[in-house]
Amino acid sequence: MEKYIGLMSGTSMDGVDAVLVEMNDHNIKLLGNHDYPMPSDLKQALLDVCIGQSTNLQQIGELDHRLGLLFADAVNALLEKTQTPASAIKAVASHGQTVFHAPDSPYPFTMQLGDSNIIAAKTGITTVADFRRKDMAFGGQGAPLVPAFHQQLFSDKNINRVILNIGGISNITVLTPNKPVIGFDTGVGNMLMDAWINLHLQQSYDKNAQWALSGTVNVELLANLLSEPYLSLPAPKSTGRELFNLPWLKQHLAGLSIKPEDVQATLAEYTAVTIANDVRQTAQDTPDNMPNELLVCGGGAHNPLIMRRLTQLLTDWTVTTTNERGVDSDNMEAMAFAWLGYRTLHGLSGNLPEVTGASQLTTLGAIYPAQ
Repeated sequence: MEKYIGLMSGTSMDGVDAVLVEMNDHNIKLLGNHDYPMPSDLKQALLDVCIGQSTNLQQIGELDHRLGLLFADAVNALLEKTQTPASAIKAVASHGQTVFHAPDSPYPFTMQLGDSNIIAAKTGITTVADFRRKDMAFGGQGAPLVPAFHQQLFSDKNINRVILNIGGISNITVLTPNKPVIGFDTGVGNMLMDAWINLHLQQSYDKNAQWALSGTVNVELLANLLSEPYLSLPAPKSTGRELFNLPWLKQHLAGLSIKPEDVQATLAEYTAVTIANDVRQTAQDTPDNMPNELLVCGGGAHNPLIMRRLTQLLTDWTVTTTNERGVDSDNMEAMAFAWLGYRTLHGLSGNLPEVTGASQLTTLGAIYPAQ
């Protein structure tokens, strides 16, 4: 068994999820975790880049450096918390912070910041990063990459199982027995709700959906949001903050007079409905007697309104969290990238071409030696 540290900073940008895991080819065990906060000024600078505000190479370079330091600090804090020496860690696997993802542009690219040279130098641990671009080099979306990990953990020959991650963006992995794995971004997750409550109440997120629960769903706004063309695109597909952001929301609000709390309620409903529509679609070709199970992970698993609505919208499904199947819902993605780092160092493929659209299986990531 080898020890790895996985780092994940997702589209919500609420901090760095750092996990310490132990694994081999067949098993992975979570040994410890640490949530390392992101400074508010750094988060705002990243948000400005993500929604297309003017920037320059100096600002991008400085953000890359600052994030490298942040990720290194998160690793060292986790090592201290778990009383683990750096010498015991085979590698750090860093997802980086996505600032732009454009897999369908004429010259497809994705950009994650967080200098891995700095992580390796400041921690003394070999670092694996840049996981998405190799898949894109073979024609894939570079996302989602977590379905391969989900397949290893949750495949069951007797259950039609969908793994749902609700981060800033929502994505699903469909594990239907005797069929290829399907995985794609369904659309928005927590991102718009977080941005809206921050704009109006200066809160980073809507704890326990209290603000959304105080409002009422606006049918006209919901219809506007559901008209987004991305939702009708076939898989493979992936998206991010470059599409779903406050300017996008304000375009759909134009001409409407709606109370802020009603907008929040509508955004929660939008997340639930778009997820449920795609989950329901995945079960159309499964045997009638096969049970359907939706396992939720990510920050949205703590949103009681979204969880309740998913249960109400998916009456033929058992809706629960990955915790009920032995995997911590808050640390799933960071664990997945630790697993991908293991795959890279052992020369094993990390992508699923049927999910990303790549032309072949390939190892992912670049290796930054500690020395």
